[in-house]
Amino acid sequence: MILVIGNTKGGVGKTTIAVNLAVLRAAAGGDVLLVDGDDQGSATLFTQLRSENMGAPGYTAVVLQGAAVRTQVRQLAPKYGDIIIDVGGRDTGSLRAALTVAHCLLVPLQPRSFDVWALDQISALVKEARELNPDLRALAFLNGADPQGRDNAEALEAIGEVEGLEVLKAVVVRRKAFPNAAAQGKAVTEMQPRDSKAVEELTVLADIAFS
Repeated sequence: MILVIGNTKGGVGKTTIAVNLAVLRAAAGGDVLLVDGDDQGSATLFTQLRSENMGAPGYTAVVLQGAAVRTQVRQLAPKYGDIIIDVGGRDTGSLRAALTVAHCLLVPLQPRSFDVWALDQISALVKEARELNPDLRALAFLNGADPQGRDNAEALEAIGEVEGLEVLKAVVVRRKAFPNAAAQGKAVTEMQPRDSKAVEELTVLADIAFS
């Protein structure tokens, strides 16, 4: 499975989801490659911190930009069970290249108007990518969602009106467990005490994304 975590809107928690999924899949025995295609390099910094604190990340990590995302991922794909690509929060060559080789695009967004409005741009990119990669799935889900209130439901309804995107019922709520874990180079599945709700939300998301 080649999975891209991407959105043209920044600040939606793409890297948090990418590194947590990489750790989760590796812990399940998978041979995982994490590709950092974001200019900010947050996934690389997480991996470095994780290596310092835990001895080894448990997955392989590389930095690729632009067209190299497409060419190198194609070459590396036979060597790995899962490839997770983290791309920046804007329309970049790395994002466009990743969409041409991915099986699935996972689009995190917060239940806020600016995030929902930005989906038209990612929808256009998906439509363009499907000319070369017709089987590309695009799954949008709420990340950093509110614990309660109508904003989540209204955002999900708005996502459903965006052409070319599937709406996931999986919702990842804004929880301190995610930044607290990242600060230690860990996934939420590794933290003690364990936040069972955060772990459950991540696991449900992974089950859907990698199915």
